[in-house]
Amino acid sequence: MAFKSISAAEAASLVKHGYNIGLSGFTPAGTAKAVTSEIAKIAEAEHAKGNPFQIGIFTGASTGDSCDGILSRVKAIRYRAPYTTNPDFRKAVNNGEIAYNDIHLSQMAQEVRYGFMGKVNVAIIEACEVTPDGKIYLTAAGGIAPTVCRLADQIIVELNSAHSKNMMGMHDVYEPLDPPYRREIPIYKPSDRIGQPYIQVDPKKIVGIVETNWPDEARSFADADPITDKIGQNVADFLAADMKRGIIPSTFLPLQSGVGNIANAVLGALGRDKTIPAFEMYTEVIQNSVIGLIREGRVKFGSACSLTVTNDCLQGIYDDMDFFRDKLILRPSEISNSPEVVRRLGIISINTAIEADIYGNVNSTHIGGTKMMNGIGGSGDFTRNAYISIFTCPSVAKEGKISSIVPMVSHMDHSEHSVNIIITEQGVADLRGKSPKERAQAIIENCAHPDYKQILWDYLKLAGNRSQTPHAIQAALGMHAELAKSGNMKNVNWAEYER
Repeated sequence: MAFKSISAAEAASLVKHGYNIGLSGFTPAGTAKAVTSEIAKIAEAEHAKGNPFQIGIFTGASTGDSCDGILSRVKAIRYRAPYTTNPDFRKAVNNGEIAYNDIHLSQMAQEVRYGFMGKVNVAIIEACEVTPDGKIYLTAAGGIAPTVCRLADQIIVELNSAHSKNMMGMHDVYEPLDPPYRREIPIYKPSDRIGQPYIQVDPKKIVGIVETNWPDEARSFADADPITDKIGQNVADFLAADMKRGIIPSTFLPLQSGVGNIANAVLGALGRDKTIPAFEMYTEVIQNSVIGLIREGRVKFGSACSLTVTNDCLQGIYDDMDFFRDKLILRPSEISNSPEVVRRLGIISINTAIEADIYGNVNSTHIGGTKMMNGIGGSGDFTRNAYISIFTCPSVAKEGKISSIVPMVSHMDHSEHSVNIIITEQGVADLRGKSPKERAQAIIENCAHPDYKQILWDYLKLAGNRSQTPHAIQAALGMHAELAKSGNMKNVNWAEYER
């Protein structure tokens, strides 16, 4: 059937107050842009009249400013899940203006299917092509697009010419059955294909095609510095040593790596270390560094949910698709982050912590225990099920006024039961096979900054030695309390907490 061509404003007018919209994309890659920008204008106009206008947003992960940013600024978001990175959205969440649900990315699609979050009224999907029989070919990310397309009453397609039709065939669209009928996900190596290269929808549900030419709102990351370079080298040295002693097979194992400058530094170090063989990735996002490693032959294959790369890098992939066609695959987020597949493939996970405590618990979401940063993302999906789970972070922040190693994390996302390795620029704490007291000794000695080592040893002395996991409960958050009071964790005085 022939689809109706409509403007972004006409498409936005289909979204009413109280609706839930489902979006394509995962990070700013592959997200809707034109229609959400027009929804913001409607919200602003309705609010000026004194009328309510707020919507719920279901998406794969973060989006770009044309969605999370602009909609937050006009107070158009009532509810949002899951991960996000936009500073205006973050401010609104921490001011209590948005009901934000921070859930594991692997669970997002299924929780929408289960009805936990309510109805999907409209799906807004970015595509590089759509066929008359309802085949939607996605752009640079999978996300939860298959699920929201199936559940939505109406589908709006943003046909974005900024993305090459060369992307057709890059995706592997697969949606598992829901319990009690779910079967195993038949992925046995990162390159396995199990689905279709498109989303098949009932063409009658497509209410309009919005033609756009809007590049992804790609984020750039800070260049490597001596701290991130040292962290990256520590990770590479640790993995090379584990392979040498037979813990990691000589063929190596697939890697998962989070997003950001530390992740880029880690991958750069792994690429340079020729004692580590060329490896595969089964991960959420592929960044510029991975594309470079694929070109160099250091990464053999990359399975992910999105190409979270700069626009120049993405265009390079499109221009060289004959080379990349058999080296990349994009999946829906519940497959790219599937705990089942992560456990089966033996993924080595490498994620970033905000802070870790001396017993190996990790906070990856909240500043000071209360202020949301970005969300847990997929780090929990991989950490809990990894062959080896690694967390990295600089040992200090804010010019040394904050220690990333603390007696007790102010918010816990990953418990000591899931965290194997903690790495800072100071060194590596291997927590495998250790009791809580042994973990504390390893973390303080190997990961804490020299300015904080004695402070942490003094805390451990205050906590005593007569319990399985020693804590002076009255002092456990003392470094955080001191930060709030004086702006510097170094000023903590444990004598104030002595019984």
